[in-house]
Amino acid sequence: MALRCCNCSTPTTVIGMIEELEPADGHTVLEIGTGTGYSTALMCHRLGEDNVTTIEVDPQVAARADAALEEAGFSTWTVTGDGLLGHPPRAPYDRTIATCAVRRIPYTWVRQTKPGGIILATLGSWPWGTGLAKVTVQEDGTAEGRIIGRSSFMQARSQATAPLAGDLSARTAYADTERPAKVPPTLLDEWTPSFLAQLSAPGAQLVRATADDGTKLLHLFDPERESFAAFTEDTAGWTVRQGGPVALWDGIERSLMAWQGAGQPDIGTVRLRITERSHVYWIGKEPVLRWEHRVA
Repeated sequence: MALRCCNCSTPTTVIGMIEELEPADGHTVLEIGTGTGYSTALMCHRLGEDNVTTIEVDPQVAARADAALEEAGFSTWTVTGDGLLGHPPRAPYDRTIATCAVRRIPYTWVRQTKPGGIILATLGSWPWGTGLAKVTVQEDGTAEGRIIGRSSFMQARSQATAPLAGDLSARTAYADTERPAKVPPTLLDEWTPSFLAQLSAPGAQLVRATADDGTKLLHLFDPERESFAAFTEDTAGWTVRQGGPVALWDGIERSLMAWQGAGQPDIGTVRLRITERSHVYWIGKEPVLRWEHRVA
């Protein structure tokens, strides 16, 4: 499955996501990101307007969507606010769906979804290489599932990554190590390696630039940990310079090499388990293809 969105969902994307949500008669749904109201209207048509609660962070967008829904004959529960907090007054829900990308599924969504209920959300912080997660809430308050395919949505506003400002050469002036890269960083142009890179270094940003002489440059930056990896290519291959407390490329490189050794499995092989304190991702039984993101 390939799901794509720029500023709003296309009908094909919305229908595909709603099918994956597996709605049934009587289900209640929490939607994060009302947008135009198109997906809201589809779910109101399927489940009834009183069974759909939708949240939009932008007041103007919410007002336009509410007016469009009213014109279509649906007086649903349209809420203006931060969707990452969910909407406790109408919880618990049978289904939770997000039409924006998030760095991780907020535990508030798990808490507000009934045991046996499904949460569907796009995970990742880069413009590409993100995955659609489908997890089922368990009786013990955890949620488990997998990445079911590619997906691309705008980042949730409160989690949007600010573009790096300033002189990139100054950011990469002091390297602690320099060595040949064992795998080319251009692998990150591919969807699954890009997703795995985000699992390996969740705070990193990938930046492409052009030097004054026209040379193409690639950089990884983690502003919070004040670390970087800078790549240059010559006839011998790629060289990586790294600086800061964390060797960003080392962890990503290990994951990519293990992924290659496992036969380059598709993004759909990534499993996911969510608890109150962490997200754990894994592919098969290879220890290197296991990533734990703890909630600080």
